[in-house]
Amino acid sequence: MLLVSSLDPIISLVAILAILIIAISTILRKLNQTYIIGYILVGVILGENGLNVIKDTESIHLLGELGVILLLFFIGMEINLIDFLKRWKIAIIGTFLQITISVALVLLIGYYYNWNFARSVVLGFVIALSSSAVVIKLLQDKNLIDTKVGKNVLSILLAQDVALVPLLIIISQLGGKSESIESIVLMIIGAILIVVILGYIYVKGVIILPFSKKIYRDHELQVFMAIFLCFGCALATSLFGISAALGAFVGGIIINAARATHWIHDTLHSFRILFVSFFFISVGLQIDLTFIYKNLWAISTTIFVVYVTNHLLNSLVLRVFSCDWKEALLGGALLAQIGELSFLLSSTAFSLGIIENFGYNFTISLISLTLVVSPFWIAITERMIRR
Repeated sequence: MLLVSSLDPIISLVAILAILIIAISTILRKLNQTYIIGYILVGVILGENGLNVIKDTESIHLLGELGVILLLFFIGMEINLIDFLKRWKIAIIGTFLQITISVALVLLIGYYYNWNFARSVVLGFVIALSSSAVVIKLLQDKNLIDTKVGKNVLSILLAQDVALVPLLIIISQLGGKSESIESIVLMIIGAILIVVILGYIYVKGVIILPFSKKIYRDHELQVFMAIFLCFGCALATSLFGISAALGAFVGGIIINAARATHWIHDTLHSFRILFVSFFFISVGLQIDLTFIYKNLWAISTTIFVVYVTNHLLNSLVLRVFSCDWKEALLGGALLAQIGELSFLLSSTAFSLGIIENFGYNFTISLISLTLVVSPFWIAITERMIRR
């Protein structure tokens, strides 16, 4: 009886989550909208500013991070390394221009409003990064992963994920916290190891996993081997101070080269759906409706400026590097929102005192709402393109 009593809150929460997701997603499906919006709305409804059902938001956020790791692992399994490396120019130049122009734009705005230099740079970094979780999910829903625009967008997203490390180092310097020599050396060693692994895969083409024949015949071993390959690679990169999601992506590329994608996809697909939904629920939990209401005009104006700027910039980059105008405009719409990695940039800047409570709440609201708006913005762009 004691065990059942202690499980009651968890059982109730899981049941409520499932019911709400089913109800909201059914409505969204009829409106031809992605489930992402439903997950975020569930977080808003059950969060502190809604029914206040979910108390342990930190646990939900951690589960959401597992979802992002699984998402990047799956997308890595669908990447052919040779084909991907052909797009290095659009990835590096596109990401560099996005960050540079975003920072320059915010510096101009900050000069007008008398913001300090560090705050302007951080906000520029925040709006420069797009959402891998949202975009990859939308690409999969729309069957665009294997198209030219899908591959180009993915290359930019992954370059942005890699750029997170130097951006965090810059923010630490701006906040007066210098990274230790050991940390920087570890990051460099980790980056070199990733390059060596990818280089080996590029040269060999196909690799063989240890015990692959035994695993292929044993479903239970497949489950744990798949989990090990995903989270083991994520753990390895995080030990070097590099994004765990990037490590999962590299693990996915290894699986692609090992030609083991079929059974791993079947084994982890359900886990991915579950944990990715937790990520978007955690986004909804962070939305403060009262704060948004009080600052609705400022937030709405900023969202519009961010979308127009990011959309135009990414569309021009994609157009210059191989896409026609229709593909470039669609790719620009996919990359127009602010991404989940910007939450990490904001929290780091807040902890270092670069931005204060108002600035932190503003950026969190801004990031969350751009994730909500993204599917609608893309749908409007698609209609314009068709016409």
